Amino acid sequence: MKIAVVLDNIRSTYNVGAILRSCEGFGVSSVIFSGVTPRVHDDSLLPHLREKLDKQIHKTALGAEDMLDIYASDDIFSTISKYRDEGWKIIGLENNIQDGRLFSLKDENLHDKLGDKAVLILGEEVHGIDQKLYDLIDIFVEIPMHGKKESFNVSVAAGIALYGILES
Repeated sequence: MKIAVVLDNIRSTYNVGAILRSCEGFGVSSVIFSGVTPRVHDDSLLPHLREKLDKQIHKTALGAEDMLDIYASDDIFSTISKYRDEGWKIIGLENNIQDGRLFSLKDENLHDKLGDKAVLILGEEVHGIDQKLYDLIDIFVEIPMHGKKESFNVSVAAGIALYGILES
């Protein structure tokens, strides 16, 4: 399966770095930054700010940031729509939502629902995916929780979701 990952409004540089490291490890084809997500090697920033962000992201990415096809989208709606028009299945990683498109990563029929090309959207650490993107999402996946907490850290969830999707 070919998979791309969207980091939409992820706020922590350390989460970004950890997600990039997981993406590289799982062979993700591309990573798209959108919203306020800190970008690595961002030429639009002043040199001292770029250096600071690059250093923070590198701390958890450990070089994965230089091994991936990474780009920023100024219009994530158009970017996702383009992928969708090209036959990619759009997946939102969410939990605690009431939506008929929501499936567990443990669903035995998940692979059949995903196809062979997918875009996984990861949303902001506390509030999740921007609801304005919901109309573009074909399917939501959730990670079954067994403890008292209702969610995982977004970087941990990204690794679990990538594994679950690629192994389904």
